[in-house]
Amino acid sequence: MTLVAKYFGLMGSLARYTLARELAFRGNFLVKVSVEVIWLGILLAFYETVFAKTNTVAHWPKNEYLFFVGCFFALNGLIECLFLENCNDFAELVRTGDLDFLLLRPIDEQFLITCRRVDWATAPNVLMGFAVMGFALDRLGWPIDTIRVVTFFVTFACGAAIAYSFMLILTSFSVWMVRNQTLMEMWWLFSSLARYPKEIFVGSKAEPLGFFFTFCMPILLVANVPSNSMVRTLDPPMVGFTLVATAVLLFVSRRFFRHALQSYRSASS
Repeated sequence: MTLVAKYFGLMGSLARYTLARELAFRGNFLVKVSVEVIWLGILLAFYETVFAKTNTVAHWPKNEYLFFVGCFFALNGLIECLFLENCNDFAELVRTGDLDFLLLRPIDEQFLITCRRVDWATAPNVLMGFAVMGFALDRLGWPIDTIRVVTFFVTFACGAAIAYSFMLILTSFSVWMVRNQTLMEMWWLFSSLARYPKEIFVGSKAEPLGFFFTFCMPILLVANVPSNSMVRTLDPPMVGFTLVATAVLLFVSRRFFRHALQSYRSASS
């Protein structure tokens, strides 16, 4: 068995275990799923109201913007499902010393710490996001374009990796700060930025912000590049930059995480 297959098999086992735990409290699970469905409904109703007053938002027509909303919702759902709960728990592991037990196990620490639990209540968000995207494409009468589809899924994966890298860097600070509530609030700030098209940053004062969050701290790439590639302009240079930014951020975040672990003092020290 290859190393990749081993980790995928392990992740599947962890996912089945967390699903069994979730279903032990079915009422709570159904309420959490219902909240996510209601949240999407409110979001769609809000944009329906906005487009009742205008034809475009930041130069995005209604159905193209609807695709963008679905893309962000699916991406955010994927991050919340796989990583958010684990990263939120990292500070508690450091505070209580339970991190010691994870570090002693014969498996990659980053994988075990950030992927050990799956939040199944947010998993439907990914499906609902893709449903919204499919509805938008149907409304657009979008013809099947293999190159655009492949580019979309590649950049979609890159967007998830970029978001994960930022989350991992913020989480790593818990080793020194112990409590990471403020840092995780920064994550919600980043996710709030990612939910809007980069075209909203117009004007002499806003354009530097758009440039910064696109090329220096590329959180605006997360949903913008996949959506643009699918329903608007296929921009090869921007797709290439997204691939490079993804590789760099994954490398930097892993190095920073391992540096943080080297600074960790176990509960017995």
